Order: sequence, then structure tokens, then C-alpha cells
Amino acid sequence: MSDYILMWIAIVAAGALAWATKYAGHVVPESWLENPRVHRIAAYVTVALLAALFAVQAVTSGTDVVLDARVAAVGVAAVLLWRRAPFIVVVFAAAAVAAGLRALGWG
Repeated sequence: MSDYILMWIAIVAAGALAWATKYAGHVVPESWLENPRVHRIAAYVTVALLAALFAVQAVTSGTDVVLDARVAAVGVAAVLLWRRAPFIVVVFAAAAVAAGLRALGWG
């Protein structure tokens, strides 16, 4: 098979998988979803996925682990969020820290 055909097979398979996942969400009995354990697990999965996304985006570059201006910016954002600063202040402060450190040649 050509690469073109394999690409379209992958696209159709991904679409079918997405549809099957959505359909499964509709046929799960509601009593299963009301279970407190399901709510607890769903909350943990969300946090784990966000932590993994952060780790991949903030401390890697290609296949290397890199500690650069992004890590410092996230640290500043975390402190400001902990201190309950407005979100727009957090975003601008983190961007300013990252830009400043990059202008100084770090990261």
C-alpha cells in the first residue's frame, strides 16, 4: 500500500475511535458515574494529565531535559497564584520574567 492510502486508513481509524469513545460515554449507566470513587479518580486523572503536559512543555526540548527561562517563569507564576494574584497579572509577570531571562541570554 502507498503512504497516501495508509494515511487515510489512519485518519478513518482515528475518527472511528473518537466516535466510539463518545458513544461509550453515552451508554455508560448513570449509576456508575455517580459513584464517589469515579469522581475521585477523574479528578486525579485530570491533574496527572496536566502535570504531564506541563513537564513535557516546560522542561524538555526535543529529547533533552532543559532548565531554562520557562522554568523560572512557571515558578514566578506559581508563587503569584499561591498569593492569589489576578490571572492577568500572573500571565504578564511570567512572560516578563521569561523575556527578561532570555534577553540576558539564559534560555
